[in-house]
Order: sequence, then structure tokens, then C-alpha cells
Amino acid sequence: MLYVALAFYFGGLVLLGVVAARRISTVSDYYVGGKRLSYWVAAFSARATGESAWLYLGLTGLGATVGLPALWVVVGELFGVAGGWFFMARPFKLTTDRQNALTIPDYLVGRFAVGPAADRWAVVLRGVAVVALVGFVTIYVSAQLDATGKAFAGFLHWNYYVGIVVGFAIVIAYTSWGGFLAVAWSDVFQGLLMVVGLVALPISAVVALGGVSGTQTALAVVEPGMLTVWGAGGFTWENLFTVISYAAIGLGFLGSPQVFVRFMAVRDEGEIRRGRWVAVVFTLLTDTGAVMAGFLGSVLLVGDGGNQLAVLGVGGELVLPALTQSLFPPLIVGCYVAAVLAATMSTIDSLLVVASSAVTHDVYQRMRGRAESNHALMRFSRWVTVILGVVALIIAWGVSLVAPDRTIFWYVIFGWSGLTATFCPMMILSLAWPSYNVHGAIASMISGIVSIPFFAFVVPLLPRWGSLLMHAEELAPSFLVSLLCGIIVTLLTREGGQRPLEISGPVGRPG
Repeated sequence: MLYVALAFYFGGLVLLGVVAARRISTVSDYYVGGKRLSYWVAAFSARATGESAWLYLGLTGLGATVGLPALWVVVGELFGVAGGWFFMARPFKLTTDRQNALTIPDYLVGRFAVGPAADRWAVVLRGVAVVALVGFVTIYVSAQLDATGKAFAGFLHWNYYVGIVVGFAIVIAYTSWGGFLAVAWSDVFQGLLMVVGLVALPISAVVALGGVSGTQTALAVVEPGMLTVWGAGGFTWENLFTVISYAAIGLGFLGSPQVFVRFMAVRDEGEIRRGRWVAVVFTLLTDTGAVMAGFLGSVLLVGDGGNQLAVLGVGGELVLPALTQSLFPPLIVGCYVAAVLAATMSTIDSLLVVASSAVTHDVYQRMRGRAESNHALMRFSRWVTVILGVVALIIAWGVSLVAPDRTIFWYVIFGWSGLTATFCPMMILSLAWPSYNVHGAIASMISGIVSIPFFAFVVPLLPRWGSLLMHAEELAPSFLVSLLCGIIVTLLTREGGQRPLEISGPVGRPG
């Protein structure tokens, strides 16, 4: 029965790809769905894309290992999602429609590349953006493929490498064929699985613990640090920086390309107004459900004095497979396997389309000036999608060999942090500050690219302060550096490359 559920899920994805392919006739259809998404599709697609395997396996694992402090991730994501939908989506949609932009680099060129040196700045902007996109997206996709292998291994006891290849083959099939429409439609299907699964799981865990009174009794013997939002030891500098690292994950929803391309693809700004509450409620339900499922799963499966590592694995990543198999019959377990793969594949497919569009549209078509037919460009895009996927697959294999103790949570967050630090400060400033110029935009992106490996690998080695600062991880400080560099460089070069942002209505005002 477990495999029956999976067969229906995979069959549905392939069918969506075939149907979507029949509705694709132009490059705009392939990259942004012809800019005709409804608010339901846009909201579910943006949220399913923003989440990934780290939600089902990584965030549940965090909830299992640290307890309630993991709720700071929920707080950060709620603020990030609300900020993106309420304050940034409308001006971004209006601007990209006026520019007839198909990609994020298109938006950057239209926003900043003006004046006598417009062509030169256009090349620089596209070049920096494409390098960052392709680089961090490939890392991000490799992390998702790694999670796919772990999901197959945890639920079905398959060989890890067989699981990676199977997941890779399925997502490449429907993404390369159906393009953005297949991705968006599949995200709705996958998003529904994610919501239902993550709401039902903690409720089922409470029932298994004996209801509210039984759960209270079980919590009485839990490590006290798991029951306070500050963690073991209470309010300390180390815990404060850890909390910052959790909450900072939400910053990625303020400009990450794979999320903002959904705003570009939505039918009109009215759909944004209707979709923003769908996105916020989706975030609240799924993220809170993931944390509580992991936390309660740890209480139920490990109990008082149990060996957490033996039961839940490194980083608590086995809590979801173990919990579902202890609570549900095989058919329902199969649905949860499908939901985990949904969370993973909804991110892989979106990332591959974003990276493929950057290579095809921004490098091959714009920078190299290749005037090809829509059919030829779509064929080229499909090949680029497959090649990028293969590269990500090779990286995932390599990481699995050199870092066997890696956790899904932080592997995924590294790629997410790279996209966030490179693009989000620049997107915020470009929409909120009319004087922000091309020099500041390039400074923001380059400083974001450089800061991620610096804070991830160099700062922890610093004497005295390194051991403390490493608790903040790389996302928050890299984001701050990118933001400050953009502001400072713009102020120092404000006479050149300045271009006011022209949209109807105040920038940043909720539509």
C-alpha cells in the first residue's frame, strides 16, 4: 500500500508535466507561466518553493533536538513572508510588468542600467546575478537531492544513492518538459500535502501520548532547556546569537529569486492582495506543525532517558520517518513519503527553472545576443535544466562522501543563505530607496557572495570571538554586510547611475 500511494503521487507529477507542456508556446510561458497565475497557485507555489526538505526533515529534526527554541524559525519566517507579500510584491510586480521582465537579472538591468554606460552596466549586472544564481542554486539543489536520498533511506530503507537518482529522474522529467507551469501546478498539489501532513502529525502525536493530560505528564520529564524559548541555560550571548540565526532564515523571503519570480508570474496586483493571507496562513500552519511534530515525536519515541541519537539519527532527521511509522498504517506512511518528496521537489523544480532561465535568457539570449526561435530557446532551456541538475547530483554525491555527519537543516541553509545575502538586501533597497544606484547594487551582490563563505568557514576560526560569533551562523551577518555595503557605496557614488523608481503609488506601501 505504501508503494501504491507513491505511484499515484509520481504519476500525478508526470501527468502535470505533460499537460503543462501542451500550454507552452513561448519563452514567457516556459519561464513565468505567461504571467497569468491565480493567487492560489502563486501563493502555494511561492510557499512550497520557499520551503523544502528542511521543513519536513530538517526543521522537524531541529524541533526534536532543541525543542521550543526552534519556534524562532517560525517567527522569522512569518515576518519574512508577510514582509515580502505585503510590502514588496506589489511594487515589484508593477515594475517588472512595465519592464516586460522575465527574470530577476532583467529586473536589475531595467532598474539600474541607465545612462551613457547602460550597456556596460547591463553586462556587469547580468554577469554577477547569473554567477550568484547558478552557483548558489546548484548548491541548494544538491542539498535537496541529498534530502531526497535520506527520505528514501529513512522511510523505505532504500540505498541512499538509489533514492537520489530516482528523485532526480522524476523531477527532471516534469520540470524540463513542462517548465514553470508544471512547477507551479505541482506546487499546489505538493503544498496541500505539506499542509495536511504537518497539521495532522503533531495532533496524532498528542493523541498517542494520551491526550492533553498524557502529554503534560510526558513533558514533565523533558530536558528543561527544551521547554523554554531561549534554550538550555536561559538568556545568554550564545543563545541570543543562536536565536538570531534561527529567525534570520525568514530574511530569504524578502527577495530570493525563486520566490520573487512568483510575484512576476502572477496575473495582476489584485491577485497579490488575495494571495498574501494564503501565504501567511500556510507558513504558520506548516512551520509550527513541523517544529511541534519533531518536538512531540522526540518525547514520544525517546521518552525519559532514551538514546536520542540511536532513535532519531544525526540532527533528529529520522524523527519524521520513525514517528509516522509508529503512528500510521503503510498507506498513510506512503502519503507522508510523498509529502516529504513534495517539499523537496517543489524546491528543486523551481530552482532549476530559475537557474535555467538565467543561463538561457540572460547569458545565451541577452548577453550573447542570440536571436533564436521560441522553440529553439525552449529546447536549449530544457538541456540547461538537465545539465544543472546533473551537476547538482554530482555535488550531492561528493558531499555525502566527504561529510557523512552533515545535517539536512544546515546543508540546505547554506544554499538558502547564499541566495538571501546576495539578492535580498539588494531587492529591498531597490524597491524602497529611489536613490539606490547600480554601484550600490553590485556592491550588495558581491559582498553577499563573499560574506557567506567568510562567515561560514573563516569566522569560527578567529580567536576569542570566533566561538561566540559562530552561533549566529552565516546568514544574518552576511545579510547585514550586504545591506550596509549597498547603502555606503550608493552614498559615495550618488552622482552616478542614480535612477528613481517609477511605479504607481508609494514604494513599499501594501497594495
